[in-house]
Amino acid sequence: MASTIRPSLSSFMLPSLPSCNPSQKLSLLHLGSGKPNSYNFGLKASRLLRHDDGNCMGVMACGNLSPAATQENVLDWVKHDKRRMLHVVYRVGDLDKSIKFYTECLGMKLLRRRDMPEQRYTNVFLGYGPEDAHFVIELTYNYGIDYYDIGTGFGHFGLAIDDITRIVELVRLKGGKIIREPGPVKGGSSIIAFIEDPDGYKFELIEKAPSPEPLCQVMLRVGDLDRSIKFYEKAFGMELLRTIDNPEYKYAIAMMGYGPEEKNTVLELTYNYGVTEYDNGDAYAQIAIGTDDVYKTAEAIKLAGGKITREAGLVPGFRTKIASCVDPDGWKTVFVDNIDFCREVE
Repeated sequence: MASTIRPSLSSFMLPSLPSCNPSQKLSLLHLGSGKPNSYNFGLKASRLLRHDDGNCMGVMACGNLSPAATQENVLDWVKHDKRRMLHVVYRVGDLDKSIKFYTECLGMKLLRRRDMPEQRYTNVFLGYGPEDAHFVIELTYNYGIDYYDIGTGFGHFGLAIDDITRIVELVRLKGGKIIREPGPVKGGSSIIAFIEDPDGYKFELIEKAPSPEPLCQVMLRVGDLDRSIKFYEKAFGMELLRTIDNPEYKYAIAMMGYGPEEKNTVLELTYNYGVTEYDNGDAYAQIAIGTDDVYKTAEAIKLAGGKITREAGLVPGFRTKIASCVDPDGWKTVFVDNIDFCREVE
């Protein structure tokens, strides 16, 4: 049974407003209530400033700029924004079963849990380290819904592990599903294996030395690899780390992210020759990325041809600023204000 998509509010808590004078408070509330009128990248552009004293925000005019110059500034700003992939969100049908699998089989820790009985859902965060420094998983359980359609577009999550045989045997012992036994990757020397969690999400186990980010990849399928690369570079400020083209098996891959693969989680975009459309299902939800400014982020996405699904501003009922968009293949991303996110995980 398909579910109504509920927003993941557990990532959108924000403490009370910092100490500001009345005019600063008014400015902050106005800016957060939606896309502020004064924050418009037009002829009279303005920019949002964060003050060191109390992290309050204010607006200061930048003078008269041509639309072309302003657009160029916004897109250039994206390259220098402090961004990091925060977590990946997806839906599960049995939260207790999922927690047991991730902690006992994959060695993750239960980092926090948020129950929302009035909205009839629960979020839990699991990972290999604290959220302020690691990419983690956010599982969403919607009351009474025990099945979701993963679709054909979602690929897998990648785990960097120094002994994948041990993990595979542990999964087997716990009654888990082994999709591919450990062995060399086709056409290469890397040792990999594939397993499934209780809801059918696939995990690629990659044998390598211990990594600061064991949850190292999110693989999504796309219909036009060049188009996707350009979008993620321009709209998201990601770097194209490497590409793989395998004509024998008719696929190509682009690894994209905010730093080298050895130290950061990356997005693995996969193009299968001749396949231009996929069913994204209703199980996988989104990736969350931190940003210093959700308003500029939203403008940059629009300038890059992206589709905004939620304008930059405060989450209703919370005081965290976010902006949401979809890429050319319909994969959703939520950008979260860095300061707001740090306050929450503290």
